[in-house]
Amino acid sequence: MPILPSTYTVESVTSGHPDKVCDQISDAILDAYILQDPTSRVAVEAFGCHGLLVVGGEVTSCAEVDAEVVARQVYRDIGYTDDINVLTKIVRQSPDIAQGVDVGGAGDQGIMYGYASKETPELLPRAVVLAHRLAAGLERLRRYRLLPWLGPDGKTQVTMRDGKLATVLVSTQHAREVGQKEIRESLIQHLIGPTVGSLEGIEILVNPTGAFTLGGFAADTGLTGRKLMVDTYGGLIQHGGGAFSGKDPTKVDRSAAYMARFVAKNLVARGIADDCLVSVAYAIGRAEPVMVHAMDGAGKTIDSAALAAFDFRPAAIIERLGLRRPIYRSTAAYGHFGKSDLPWEQSSE
Repeated sequence: MPILPSTYTVESVTSGHPDKVCDQISDAILDAYILQDPTSRVAVEAFGCHGLLVVGGEVTSCAEVDAEVVARQVYRDIGYTDDINVLTKIVRQSPDIAQGVDVGGAGDQGIMYGYASKETPELLPRAVVLAHRLAAGLERLRRYRLLPWLGPDGKTQVTMRDGKLATVLVSTQHAREVGQKEIRESLIQHLIGPTVGSLEGIEILVNPTGAFTLGGFAADTGLTGRKLMVDTYGGLIQHGGGAFSGKDPTKVDRSAAYMARFVAKNLVARGIADDCLVSVAYAIGRAEPVMVHAMDGAGKTIDSAALAAFDFRPAAIIERLGLRRPIYRSTAAYGHFGKSDLPWEQSSE
């Protein structure tokens, strides 16, 4: 039930977090295929650790893409300067899957969810919005060199208690020569204060271990699809388990989750519910979903007539939201929802 508990915590991570590096590489490769061939079928994963990056998956496309070149460019764009060894293994998609997709069916079975709440202009819970703003703010401070000692890797976390902001946590990679006192004071002044407003009564935690000098693949492994809650609603509602990044829109893990958000957002915007959870499920190779359901924050089922204007067949979703475009790398950091330029965030009118 999509009713927020009295106390809850959500997190976000920067674009330089190792899992997010992998998400961005996967989606950049997807974009490269779609740019040349909009009908490309792509399922690409990335794994990185300690100087090694492995990119693999299945693709059916007329496009010619050098996945290693794309991956290295993304890695540099994020802000990492170390050299990495890149291995790639991309093969043709299984014909057993393709035969169902070719006739407009879903690329896999699964359950997808979409959520919206009138709590913020983004129609998302406030904590989700704040966590992403804090993480994106870390990147802006680094890229514009307002705090040049910041590194690409970082995480943020926000705790709400009885509707009020209770705790803000920021962990950020930094240069070795910068002390904890300067880091804390600078982030409160340039990031936390401007983002959340009054700090009265809020517990502020900055780099609780005391140091964070190693980041990215030098410190930890990364894997595509390992930040599902960061990508969606902070764990506040159900998740079907399917990741988004590296998958073309015939994969309903991605496209149907976008459609469910689109529908939930529009139902809230129309005043049908203050908050809304949309659920949809598919069978592989079948176009019509086996289930579509919407309910409000009180757990009451929303009249099916309100859903009549929305077609959840995969091909219809792709057409309505214009998903055969190279728009995916921009989704791979700071959440897939709440960004006004994305098609599933638009009004249905």
